[in-house]
Formats: sequence, C-alpha cells, structure tokens
Amino acid sequence: MRTILAIASVAFALSTLTAQAQTSAAPAAGHMMTPQQERMKTCNTEAGTKHLGGDARKTFMSDCLAGKATGSTGHALTPQQTKMKSCNTQASSMKGEARKNFMSSCLKG
Repeated sequence: MRTILAIASVAFALSTLTAQAQTSAAPAAGHMMTPQQERMKTCNTEAGTKHLGGDARKTFMSDCLAGKATGSTGHALTPQQTKMKSCNTQASSMKGEARKNFMSSCLKG
C-alpha cells in the first residue's frame, strides 16, 4: 500500500511540474511580443552588432530600453542634434534654397 501511495505521489508531482513548465515556457513562434519584449530584442541585437560588453553594454542597454536616442558614437544626442535630425527628416524631399530656408526656420523654431 505504501508503494502505491509513493508512486501516486511521485506521479502527481511530476505531472504538476510538467504543467508548470508548459505554462512558463517561451511564447510560441506565432505569439505577438509585447512592446517591451520587442524593444529588448532590438536593443540586444544592436548591442551585439556594436560588440559591446561589460559596463558599456549595460549603459547602452539601459539607455536603449529607456528610449534615449543615441548617435553613432553611442552617446545620447543633445537637444540640438535631436532637433537637427528631425528637421533633416522633414526636409528630405527639399533641395536648394527651399531646403536652406526650411532648415533655418526649423532650427530656430
């Protein structure tokens, strides 16, 4: 009788562990990732591309996940650089004098 009870207890414990493992497993391939998961994936990929490690990677990941823009040097962009980037994007289809005038007014405003 004790043997049967012991076997039943072990079987129950294993079935419980299996059920927990299935519910805590990674989401299926078709499962949509949350915005935080997407950001983490993007930041992690970018950090790998830049071959960052140690404190540099930690700082980069922190800034990236916080949504802070970074330039090619890896430092946070200044407000003026951010403004310049925005104005350049808006003026991408303009040329010559029209672009010059737009950029001047955009950067002043």
